[in-house]
Amino acid sequence: MSEDQEAVNFAADWADISQGLRKDLGQQLHSQWIKPIQLGSFCHETGNLDLFLPTEFSANWVADRFADRLSLAWKIARPDVRHVRVSVHPGRRQLPELRLGGSNGMRRAANDGLGMPNDSGMMMLGGDELGTLGQASIGLDPSLTFTSFVTGSSNILASNAAQRMAAPEKPQFAPLYLKAATGQGKTHLLHAIGHAYLAAHPRARLFYCSAERFMVEFVQALRQNQMIEFKSRLRGFDLLLVDDIQFIIGKASAQEELLYTIDALLAEGKRLVFAADRAPQALDGVEQRLLSRLSMGLVADIQPADIELRRSILEHRLARFSPTQVPADVIEFLARTINRNIRELVGGLNKLIAYAQLTGQAVSLQLAEEQLTDILSANRRRITIDEIQRTVCQFYRVDRTEMSSKRRARAVVRPRQVAMYLAKVLTPRSYPEIGRKFGGRDHSTVIHAVRLIEDLRTRDADMDGDVRSLLRQLES
Repeated sequence: MSEDQEAVNFAADWADISQGLRKDLGQQLHSQWIKPIQLGSFCHETGNLDLFLPTEFSANWVADRFADRLSLAWKIARPDVRHVRVSVHPGRRQLPELRLGGSNGMRRAANDGLGMPNDSGMMMLGGDELGTLGQASIGLDPSLTFTSFVTGSSNILASNAAQRMAAPEKPQFAPLYLKAATGQGKTHLLHAIGHAYLAAHPRARLFYCSAERFMVEFVQALRQNQMIEFKSRLRGFDLLLVDDIQFIIGKASAQEELLYTIDALLAEGKRLVFAADRAPQALDGVEQRLLSRLSMGLVADIQPADIELRRSILEHRLARFSPTQVPADVIEFLARTINRNIRELVGGLNKLIAYAQLTGQAVSLQLAEEQLTDILSANRRRITIDEIQRTVCQFYRVDRTEMSSKRRARAVVRPRQVAMYLAKVLTPRSYPEIGRKFGGRDHSTVIHAVRLIEDLRTRDADMDGDVRSLLRQLES
């Protein structure tokens, strides 16, 4: 990698880190202490990254208060950064500006020269660069493709719509709006659309950014009297991908410009994809005209992954770690316990396997419980046996008292056995403890019920469907 390219990559990472700190610290603290930081040199051998400030006082102040936060942020962004050193700028030398333009300071259009992030972190690129640079160098994550996207009932609509948007044929709907909570795959699909679209349209021009960066770029163009160039460049792209559109809330001028851009691109048959953590109608502070444009195509909702999809994702990821062996009970434990979002699920698996490889230990259920304490505690929702009994009785329409009764009619025995099975699967209670909650039954009765339902699930599709439905209700 050339020094110039590496400088651009570090600057893009710093833009991400700086924006995150601005959200955490507030505008005033960020402007006074974080914004003046300049990137120094990075040593590949030691992993040391230098950050410079203009005065000794400011360097000491930032080192005392933000060194740990800066170090953690850099380690997350770039694992090769092991140490961050904050110091006064040596000789106050000026680091080069990371602009993509020529000597006049104007940024290049997408197909002029190298496609890479500019100083605001926006990605403007053309397919021509794929052959010479490779996808990773132009900003799209090479691992986020349709091939690596695992589908299930919760995301199949969004996945199919995304593939249709990237196909050579003109899509039937525009724009596409992907709605999903954090960590459910909407950004993965945005990157996948970019990869597939450039593969199908090698000379196309693609524009990818977050809504927040769109606003930063807009404000910069406004201040530098470059709005004409900004508009013409923005409307010259064949595919527009905007992530986290919820962050454009309340910015009237930027909303208006985005509205006009959408109209212009749609009129020319261009493709647009937006992603957000909420539906268009739930975007407070957004002009009604823009809301109507965002929702006029297809709004594809990605629901939280159910346990079947979580299992599939883990099994898919395991192929990358061969020959590391992960027992089936560990996969089941992770899939059932880490249910908030896919990012945490995959991160938990990565951490577990990395620890096992680095220490030489075998992956086991005990190791997972020991090493993933933070993730597991954040995800684990305590389901009680009372809650299970209540849900099962509502599902099968039997009286709650039947869970403890001595009646042996099939209409009440089977729901009771299902409830015992779910109590063993979803709670840490022992067989005797479960038996006591079901009218003081012996532990052998509970064992029989659990084994019976396990067997029925393999032979009876209706029983398996009932249990899956109940699991979804209880884990939601």
